Amino acid sequence: MSQTSTRAPHKAIVLAAGLGKRMLPITATLPKPLVKVAGQSLIDFALDRLDEAGIDTVVVNVHHFADMLEAHLRTREFPRIVISDERGELLETGGGVKKALPLLGEEPFITFNSDSLWIEGKEPNLKRLVAAWDPDRMDILMLVAPLSTSIGFEGRGDFHRDESGRLRRRGTDPSAPFAYAGVAIVKPELVHGTPDGAFSANTFYDRAIAKERLYGLCMEGQWLHVGEPQAITEAEQCLAASKR
Repeated sequence: MSQTSTRAPHKAIVLAAGLGKRMLPITATLPKPLVKVAGQSLIDFALDRLDEAGIDTVVVNVHHFADMLEAHLRTREFPRIVISDERGELLETGGGVKKALPLLGEEPFITFNSDSLWIEGKEPNLKRLVAAWDPDRMDILMLVAPLSTSIGFEGRGDFHRDESGRLRRRGTDPSAPFAYAGVAIVKPELVHGTPDGAFSANTFYDRAIAKERLYGLCMEGQWLHVGEPQAITEAEQCLAASKR
């Protein structure tokens, strides 16, 4: 193992290029990362948490209403933000990470969906994720949310998790107890040799699963899945209740 792979991540990518079709009509005039929940844009929730966790450089990929998003990002002082420009071609989650890899470097990095939102538990979840990262055992460590306590998520779950934290997909099971909460630590080796152009980050997950090196950390607090306009109100109510 290389010496660099043992370090805690200090760079991240916020995936902010998507069209946000499920958030229409709001995203007809606004990129989804700038949708506000409780007065704060979704991307600022992500960037604040990365800053609090000590991440010094964050790559943000842009495509949909890219100029608007870049203008907003210029108003921030921390963390340091570097733009990965996808104006020419929307590359999906995996392709976006691959395009940004020269900016992320060859050490493990954090991937953060720009709409990933949660109420913290006793300890900040991103700090918990970084502390739990073990490159000797893991190629990816995901933050996963229990469906039993999540708000706004109507899917059947993504993963089962064993006592060691190792994940396996739901597969043909009718349901699984955990959903991917949109944040993970990823080794750059998983990106090497992937196809050019647009592809899903599921490619990285499948590579890790094949080696039994995909792990999950159970989120503390409450995941707020803001996938559609009607989910905003429910998320705001939960945030307000958590501050009482």
